[in-house]
Amino acid sequence: MRLPDPRRSRVVLIGASRYTDPQLPDLPAVEKTVTDLAGLLTEPAHGLVPDGHCTVLLDDGDLRTVGDRLRSAVAGAEDLLLVFYAGHGLVAGRRHGLYLALPDSRWEAPEFNSLEYDKLRDAVLDSPAETKVVILDCCFSGRAVGDSLGTGTDTGAGRIDQLEVAGTYVLTSAQRDQVALALPGEEHTAFSGRLIRLLREGMAGGPELLTVDDLYRGLRAVMAAEGLPAPLNRGVGTAGSIALGINRAFAGTAGPALRDRQAAAVELGKAGDWAGAAERLRGIVDEQTRILGAEHADTLRGRQAHAHSLGGAGSPAAAAGLLRPLLADQLRLLGPDHEDTLRTRQFLAVNLGEAGHREEAVGMFRVLLADRGRVLGTDHPHTLRTRHLLARNLTFTGGRAEARALLREVAAVRERVLGAEHPHTRRAREDLAGVSDVREVQ
Repeated sequence: MRLPDPRRSRVVLIGASRYTDPQLPDLPAVEKTVTDLAGLLTEPAHGLVPDGHCTVLLDDGDLRTVGDRLRSAVAGAEDLLLVFYAGHGLVAGRRHGLYLALPDSRWEAPEFNSLEYDKLRDAVLDSPAETKVVILDCCFSGRAVGDSLGTGTDTGAGRIDQLEVAGTYVLTSAQRDQVALALPGEEHTAFSGRLIRLLREGMAGGPELLTVDDLYRGLRAVMAAEGLPAPLNRGVGTAGSIALGINRAFAGTAGPALRDRQAAAVELGKAGDWAGAAERLRGIVDEQTRILGAEHADTLRGRQAHAHSLGGAGSPAAAAGLLRPLLADQLRLLGPDHEDTLRTRQFLAVNLGEAGHREEAVGMFRVLLADRGRVLGTDHPHTLRTRHLLARNLTFTGGRAEARALLREVAAVRERVLGAEHPHTRRAREDLAGVSDVREVQ
């Protein structure tokens, strides 16, 4: 499955909510349906196409205008062509053909003032688009899929009825002799409202991308559970595997799994395999960005862990290069006092120091130490860690006396809080001894 190329795809949304013929009641829900569907399909983050590639024909009663704009749109599609109609479906003629009502259509003679489905179908089939999808939300729309639906058999005329070329798909809101519904109190039509809900909210337990087949199965299950007319579908070739949107509920199941993988990769680094951890975390961050979004808290933490692992693997300059933009994002999204922001500041200072920028690192540690002391307290383990790292960097910049004073404070507090034999206490004493030995040699 794949998402279509938005630059090479086109969407046409046709809807009729108001009618001049008194025998055709107005359908106020159609206007909201078409408007909201257009918004979803052109949404920058999750939509299918940009605004300029979505043609909306709402309450346009001029059949020639509708035809001209339809032809223009379908001619520009190279990857996906999606055509949607919502309104009254009418049946007329000797062959009891399907007609899609426009505002000036007549119930008794739709042949001369309505959009004949056969003409719509021909326009779609003439498009150079690799995949063509037609969605009809109207009464009697099931006539668009032909009598051979679901059997894959020939109609006797040497071809499959209605949509006969590879890469085509038709989805309808009702059976061939059923009416479609607009339920009282609902802002959308029954079929399209549930389609919009699936696109807007996603399908729990579903795949990352929602194909037209996924949407059909979801609609069929939902509408059957609510006692509504069952939709029909007919696909030829690989059209059913084209995705019409990202499954927005996928993050609900993918997020925890990615979080577990991230935690396992972090543990791998702590065990000594920093290069392996960095490689795994790079892939995890890519997935988090795609599924959860670039600004999701898990994605930000994944970026932090990835950069930290790069530093551990011996690439402090590369780690610092990733941590700087991350810090800017965290300051904007989380604020300066958030623990994740403070941790990124520490990781950045550490890697800058390891990359040879000791003076800059010392300056960052001084400010961070004051902020962590203010936010967490002077004896908090994270504050003590910052004080310890400041001392270590001071030894490279000629500040050994200050480093010794800081390390004495760290060792004393850790001995009091953690005990004399705790690894962190012993590490502070070892570093203090090292600084003292250097002083004595000098």
